[in-house]
Amino acid sequence: MGAEATMGLRERKKLQTAMRIYRTAVELFMERSFDEVSVQEIADASEVSKMTVFNYFGTKEDLVFRPMEEHFFDAARAVRERPSGESAVEAVRRQFLEMVEARDPAVGLHGEPFARRIRSVVMATPVLRERAYLLSEKGARELADLLTEETGDATLAVIAAATITAARNALVEEHHRRIDAGETVDAVAADAAARARSAFALVEGGLQDFARKP
Repeated sequence: MGAEATMGLRERKKLQTAMRIYRTAVELFMERSFDEVSVQEIADASEVSKMTVFNYFGTKEDLVFRPMEEHFFDAARAVRERPSGESAVEAVRRQFLEMVEARDPAVGLHGEPFARRIRSVVMATPVLRERAYLLSEKGARELADLLTEETGDATLAVIAAATITAARNALVEEHHRRIDAGETVDAVAADAAARARSAFALVEGGLQDFARKP
């Protein structure tokens, strides 16, 4: 029991250190741009060594993407974990509506300034925009591979994955666009579920029976 408690404390301290480095890096990137800030400066401001920064994050780009990278694979995860009788579209829609309800930052529904700074850094930095695009493509490919495995039709799986991913991405971008334009998070969230249902209904019209799990 004592060893377990000690391990728990160690993990909490590691998480606190990682979050301190992460927040410090993003704040510095906002102040001076991603390209103008060195990893050594981030380490100094975080009161850790440069090696510690690399131990936690691997690369400078990981300082932005590591904490949110898993969300590029949310759609694939929804489809992989769906129950019997649920189609691929239904699974992604259900997950998305749950994230809307929770005001999940991963779907753009957050008003916390720090979370919006991360997006600003990415959008202002070509190398980070490119990585975001590649991660999105990787997420779509994972979904396509999963659907190919289930259905045996690689061509239709790629089409389905691309369509589902495009609808989901468009909804997230709309949330960001409206909030960036000055609307409150509450105002955007108020009709987010209705718009999501409309978007996925449009997709479902052509994919309603595709990849329905036996």
